Amino acid sequence: MAAKDRSQKSAPLFRTQSVVDSVVEWIVNQIIDGTLKPGDKLPTELEMCHALGVGRNSIREAIKKLQAYGVVYIKRAEGTFIAEKYSQKMLDPLLYGLILQNDDWKSFIDLRRAIDIGTLYVVTRQERSLEDMAKLHRALAHLEEMTSDPGTSFQSIQEADTQFHHCLAELTHNPQLITMSTYIGRLTIPSRLKTTRFILEQGLCREYIQLHQQIVRIVETEDVAKIEDTVNMHYTFWERDKV
Repeated sequence: MAAKDRSQKSAPLFRTQSVVDSVVEWIVNQIIDGTLKPGDKLPTELEMCHALGVGRNSIREAIKKLQAYGVVYIKRAEGTFIAEKYSQKMLDPLLYGLILQNDDWKSFIDLRRAIDIGTLYVVTRQERSLEDMAKLHRALAHLEEMTSDPGTSFQSIQEADTQFHHCLAELTHNPQLITMSTYIGRLTIPSRLKTTRFILEQGLCREYIQLHQQIVRIVETEDVAKIEDTVNMHYTFWERDKV
């Protein structure tokens, strides 16, 4: 009955996009405004057809899309329900869009810089266990070891840097932020490899490590006032490589 009541309040869609995408947007909006909550059952196909003025095939295709994104799941003989927990698949459409727009390295610098700054703000406000900090120090020590060995390849140094930043993201204990940080890290690998090579060729490993050490000190001292300046300094290597 509750599902029927919700559908009766709806109105036919005013579309500037495909019918299927319009249905997807309508369902998502129902979740955003709280009409549909995690664990709620969606109105039946017939109810949504009448409420939105669309055909059953469009409803089914929209449900398939949302199921692929992890937003809904289907219980046979019971119906379609809103997901109760976060799934990594929910970020995939956004991140595929970022990949397709990967034509401007400055945009990625700004995006990753924003994520790094936000990550540090979250970490400094979180309670951190001794094991959390031990992992971060181990990641830093591994990066220091990689950069101090003249025989280490820039690819190995980049992998150590990726491990450091992944460890930092894990300190947030926020699965969405960890996933986003991981994806953005993957998207920026080609550019970061070039920057790491630039750092080695220019003899800037000491400055590079000092910035990572400063990040660890910020976490330990919870000195939020230094977050933005430290992250911005971290990206000067990337920017100098592109000049």
